[in-house]
Amino acid sequence: QVDAVAKDLVPRLPQETRLLTMVSEEIKPKKQRDEECIINCLPGELIERIFFKLPVSTLLRCTGVCEQWHKIIRGPQFVTSHLQHAPHYALLFFPQESVSGEPHPADAILIDEAWSLSTYAVPVIGPDDFLCGSCNGLLCLYTKSSTLKIANLATGEFLHLEKPVKNLRGDHFLFYNFGFHPLTKEYKITHFLGDSIEGRPRPHNNNRFSVVQVYTLGDEKWRDIKTPEALSLNCVKNSGAVTIDGTLYWLIEDVVASWQHAVMTFDLCGESFAQIQLPATKPDDFAAGGSRRYWIREMDGKVCVATAQTCPSLPRWLVGKLQIWELENKTEQRWIQKYNIQYSPDYIPGPNLVHGDKIILQRCDGNLYSYELLGENFNTELCKMAKLLDFSPHKPDNMQSYICVKSLVRLDVYKKTAIVRRPKQREGWELKKWEAWEHELSENERMWSDTHRDEHKETARAQRYRMMINNLLPHILDDTIRQEISMNINQISPNFPDQV
Repeated sequence: QVDAVAKDLVPRLPQETRLLTMVSEEIKPKKQRDEECIINCLPGELIERIFFKLPVSTLLRCTGVCEQWHKIIRGPQFVTSHLQHAPHYALLFFPQESVSGEPHPADAILIDEAWSLSTYAVPVIGPDDFLCGSCNGLLCLYTKSSTLKIANLATGEFLHLEKPVKNLRGDHFLFYNFGFHPLTKEYKITHFLGDSIEGRPRPHNNNRFSVVQVYTLGDEKWRDIKTPEALSLNCVKNSGAVTIDGTLYWLIEDVVASWQHAVMTFDLCGESFAQIQLPATKPDDFAAGGSRRYWIREMDGKVCVATAQTCPSLPRWLVGKLQIWELENKTEQRWIQKYNIQYSPDYIPGPNLVHGDKIILQRCDGNLYSYELLGENFNTELCKMAKLLDFSPHKPDNMQSYICVKSLVRLDVYKKTAIVRRPKQREGWELKKWEAWEHELSENERMWSDTHRDEHKETARAQRYRMMINNLLPHILDDTIRQEISMNINQISPNFPDQV
């Protein structure tokens, strides 16, 4: 594959470069020319351009070809450049849950740019993991143990970080977020730490938090950053949080505002807070609707706020119009209405709503659909519906969607810090994603073993009966009767070969 790309690009080289390549080939012994790969005769810059067109799985194999290729592919500059060229995927994540008393483990599906479901497994996600962030091909996973897991989606590399507080009751994966600051080149994990209740050990107060805990990948400890005021944890849990261009955004309560919400920001570089007001225009209420819900989302790299009314009898089921507003100018706190979808979906995933030019929405029939967004101005209709998958038995409004890439970002550079440790057991899909599957497999193996044993016994018994009858056949004087009995024996009890 590499040679094919190289041969295709060689005719496009400047004439001087082609002549130099031809001369260098002629002065080498024929055996050496035959043994060398044509790509090594090209300029280093052109070799990188060829490598940019290869998927991560191929590049990882190329690192073992020679020292030169390993140096190029594993170099920080190439890793960064390759990341900029990497195709985008929609990662659909279903957390572990119990439905009708049956456990269903965490699962993930990738959707490529052509909107086809990928058969690529996501082995870094274990059956009990919860996804709390995706950035530059790295996933941040919340585990039920005392650690968080940072994993590279494509290479399978991962490392474990100690959680900021051990044995924290009421902790939730939605209180964690993961981001990257483009200026400092640092990866940071943030955690909303619930206020302690007086007279009790450090459980989460499910209502308020006054501290954002921050860990920079590679550091030795978490740091506590106090918020300007006590903020709502329930608001974070219900509306979500997104990290875009090194800034963390989430919704806070603001009873005097028209939407009764505002946007709080946390800059990952300066680790400072700021507040952004939502549009002054109040969303139109649907006459038969229930309470209004708000979500903070990311669309095409921009911060958006989506809002819709809920069904009075089913508070998680949306009715009426789905309105989506985009933060056009952060400094001026200027918003524009991006979409006003006439017929609201039943549920919306997050934190990423849109993949390419289509929106991902859930219906109450247990199916996930993609829609093209067509319309004039911001009045939008859902057109050209395409069913992506049936997500049952997973519950609606419990799916997450992230835009991600497959990258070469390395994690081994962070393994020297004290906070990082290797897991004590094998991770991911190496463990059996379903305990029920493992039990069923064991039962099937037992049944197969029993069936094989019974068949072996029946075969041995049939062979003994055959031998007994064959010993009696010479005593039958009538040839016709003897041949007829012999034929019947062969039909009823064929002559099996000896079995070991």
